[in-house]
Amino acid sequence: MDEGTAAAAVDGGGPPHRPHRPLLNRRLDGLGTTIFAEMSALATATGSINLGQGFPDTDGPEQIREAAVRALREGKGNQYPPGPGIPELRAAISDHQQRFYDLSFDPDTEVLVTAGATEAIAATMLALLEPDDEVIAFEPFYDSYAACIAMAGAKRVPLTLRAPSFRPDLDELRAKITPRTRLLLLNTPHNPTGMVLTADEQSAIAALAIEHDLLVVTDEVYEHLVFEGTHRPIAALPGMRERTVTISSAGKTFSFTGWKVGWVTANGALVSAVRTAKQYLTYVSAGPFQYAIAEALLLPDSYFESFRADLRHKRDLLGDGLRAAGFEVYRPRGTYFITTDITPFGEKDAYAFCRALPERCGVVAIPNSAFYDDPDAGRSQVRFTFCKKDDVLQEAADRLRRLAS
Repeated sequence: MDEGTAAAAVDGGGPPHRPHRPLLNRRLDGLGTTIFAEMSALATATGSINLGQGFPDTDGPEQIREAAVRALREGKGNQYPPGPGIPELRAAISDHQQRFYDLSFDPDTEVLVTAGATEAIAATMLALLEPDDEVIAFEPFYDSYAACIAMAGAKRVPLTLRAPSFRPDLDELRAKITPRTRLLLLNTPHNPTGMVLTADEQSAIAALAIEHDLLVVTDEVYEHLVFEGTHRPIAALPGMRERTVTISSAGKTFSFTGWKVGWVTANGALVSAVRTAKQYLTYVSAGPFQYAIAEALLLPDSYFESFRADLRHKRDLLGDGLRAAGFEVYRPRGTYFITTDITPFGEKDAYAFCRALPERCGVVAIPNSAFYDDPDAGRSQVRFTFCKKDDVLQEAADRLRRLAS
């Protein structure tokens, strides 16, 4: 009888006790409830205007909503759709990339439909990373990046974007590349700062990726919300198509965020790898909505132009209101978020500020510090979304003026 069995017998029999261990996978330690869930719950509890989580307060085009209703009634997508996505949507995604960026993708082998961009990111990280791989990502970063990299067992290496310009330091990027670096995770237009990579920056990043034989994963969900400059996928640059996974989604472009229709475009080998992981996550999703988004992607240029102009107007409306209220405002070049600084109010802790803001002003925002590994880098930054009705934005700006009193 060994010592463990003998001890168990002395204690009254039965198997020896297992050592205590936390229930949550250690890779997810410290992640907890997302800041979006916390702040949206706070908005509901206090009846505040929610300028925290990025979802519109109006639906997208009526004809696209009716396309979803029609699909439901006609029995399209009510049962499992094809694993890679319905052919109509994959063809529309391929046509979209050709139409806007002159990028050609085979809809049968180089396009994959996902449950929003969030699943696309998760499937891509799980497919392409192994334990101890390093991923360089812009910081602040969308919070799912950290979770997906952790679930893959890899290590995130932040490249901090600093106020007021939030431009990437390319020399610092080069210095962070090591033999363990597997991929670069880019986000342009960038959430939460609104930074949009320039052509020169993209070319420099592409050169580094080629030099070090790195994969590039790029989150482009705000591709149609660039207010200054233009968006160009890095996959369009020489030598980049074969090493780049491009991710986007319908939610931000068509204002149907609850439908959760996203996609991946890449060469066949990369799509095959991502599909292998994706099929064990949701397998398929959003059947009828896929038919509707296939129609949405075929909308005329006038839709995309008016959509962008409307959001530019909202950006300026809220930005002016935030300045009048006393915030330091960093004007975003894209997305539908404005990053501000609260130090003009004598405040330094964005978390504390945002948790108190509903009671002080009846407005909810997001502390940018939730998106940083470096606890000091974004400590005084607060993010507001402007994808709301004009009267809601004006009311929020009026309420925030109480901070100066």
